[in-house]
Amino acid sequence: MSLYLHISQSSSITIWGMSSGERMERLLGLSVIPIGEESLTALPPEEHVLLIRGDYLFDDRLIKHLGATPNLVLKLDGVAGQVLAAHVPAAQAMQALALLGATEAAPTAAAALLEEGIQISTPTDLSVNFQSKLRKSEAAFVLPITAESKPALEQRLFDWSYKGVTDLVTKWAWPWPAKQVVAWCVRLGLKPNQVTFAGFLLVILAGLCFANGQYAPGLVAAWLMTFLDTVDGKLARVTLTSSRFGHYFDHIIDIVHPPLWYMLWGLGLPAVMVAGLSIPLSGHFLLILVFYIAGRLVEGSFQWFLGRFGIFCWQPLDSYFRLITARRNPNLILLTVCFLAGRPDLGLAAVTLWTVLTTLALMARLGYAAYVRVKQGAPLRSWLLDVDKPPYAHTLAARIFTGRSKG
Repeated sequence: MSLYLHISQSSSITIWGMSSGERMERLLGLSVIPIGEESLTALPPEEHVLLIRGDYLFDDRLIKHLGATPNLVLKLDGVAGQVLAAHVPAAQAMQALALLGATEAAPTAAAALLEEGIQISTPTDLSVNFQSKLRKSEAAFVLPITAESKPALEQRLFDWSYKGVTDLVTKWAWPWPAKQVVAWCVRLGLKPNQVTFAGFLLVILAGLCFANGQYAPGLVAAWLMTFLDTVDGKLARVTLTSSRFGHYFDHIIDIVHPPLWYMLWGLGLPAVMVAGLSIPLSGHFLLILVFYIAGRLVEGSFQWFLGRFGIFCWQPLDSYFRLITARRNPNLILLTVCFLAGRPDLGLAAVTLWTVLTTLALMARLGYAAYVRVKQGAPLRSWLLDVDKPPYAHTLAARIFTGRSKG
């Protein structure tokens, strides 16, 4: 059965280079067939139609939920909230359209839809707040599109695209410059895969510099790569131009290159510094590789067997730990500080030690999580699902990882 899409009261104002209607079509993909108002009455009654107002910006989760949920009408909060979208059988399409336009026939249409078993809900009624992929919990939004609100709406979509639980550099250093570069990419028509490929070239450049002891240019290339790694993801999310290839290409790069960088850093050390290390280079390389892989396996094991979400979203302690755990950006801080102090050898030692310690801590958390899972006899639950309830509401963790205000 096909799903037809009708955009009512469309707006010419673009958000991140797209109209609201174009955004909805990209979100729903090949599963929908755009249709004009004049064709609604000609559809077979058993077909389904998704009618959406184009002068509002919808949270991506709401659009996907509407597309997947028949017999649902979405309205703004409040007793007399404006109806903004409806997924109904074609036989009720014109009644739903009257609701979207708030015409004189709206009260009668609403009563008729209720009699047909159509559910009328608001964004707060729908359980779509938790975003596992972005590791955060955020209320779904629907906002009117105006020329005056365009900058605020673009900021809202950019903020929405940002992970809630991540490392301290990505969380606090990159957001403002990343937004400026994403806007520049949109204006130039650059695609996320092009940004990812530029990052891949920087991965190679940084590695070559490290291997030859050219740490200053290598660190510049490495930090620029980590910045572009933020930009490509945000560009893909705000423009809805992600692809399966780009997703896997980006993730393979992210997983493979960090331990290689650290090893190449060690190979670039002067002989006198290598001789001064407490353990040989091969020992550092082995510890980094083994514990890096172990850390990744811990994260995967938690998600596969215990929580169906990332280990760093289990409890606030885990979210705090993600800020500084031995991933690429925190380790680059260690390498940079030690290089500036004139001791790149200590940078390698610090990365080795931090990788071992944080992986051991992750292993301990995995063991404790398994104990809790067995003891309570039910799947674990992310604290982000209950962020607005005690004991998490109004805490520092809620403010840091979800942006909840203190009040």
